[in-house]
Amino acid sequence: MSEHRIASRYAKSLLDLSIEKGAMEDVAKDMQGFVALCKTNRDLVMMVKNPIVSHGKKLAILDQVFEGKVNVLTLAFFKLLTKKKRENHLPEIAKAFVEEYNEHKGIVESTVTTVTALTEEIRKEVKALVNKITGKEVILTEQIDEGLIGGFVLRIGDRQIDDSVSSKLRELKLKFGQRNFVSQA
Repeated sequence: MSEHRIASRYAKSLLDLSIEKGAMEDVAKDMQGFVALCKTNRDLVMMVKNPIVSHGKKLAILDQVFEGKVNVLTLAFFKLLTKKKRENHLPEIAKAFVEEYNEHKGIVESTVTTVTALTEEIRKEVKALVNKITGKEVILTEQIDEGLIGGFVLRIGDRQIDDSVSSKLRELKLKFGQRNFVSQA
């Protein structure tokens, strides 16, 4: 079974259980924190995915790191995954859970990349644009890339709107490369 399918099934099950137990917001916060931790702590991800480290050792480490810091349902889920020998999928399951949670709550994550930091006015305009496109509440992440020269790149899920100067220059370069210019002499 593919990793995406495994992650999706476990994430949906955890979301349903957390709704049933009235702990959806706490579990969502825990999973968002786990995703953020995985992005910054490569050692944790490598340990969880390492087939040489025993499942018991992984369980002991996860228990030691997260006990008392996460909801009991989240910790029980970590333990269940480890007992079922699926802890190597934990980072992907956490990401899938956050996606399922956002879908359930009507939230869309969007990323805007610009040359300089956005002003509050432009930030509001971008959020309004994404809201108009998706009809959902917007969580906006901002990135700075001076290579864009100017303009912006907006990502909404798997869609991308590229209105940067660098992309316009690439398009012009391609158009000029496709034409044969012959002087009229």
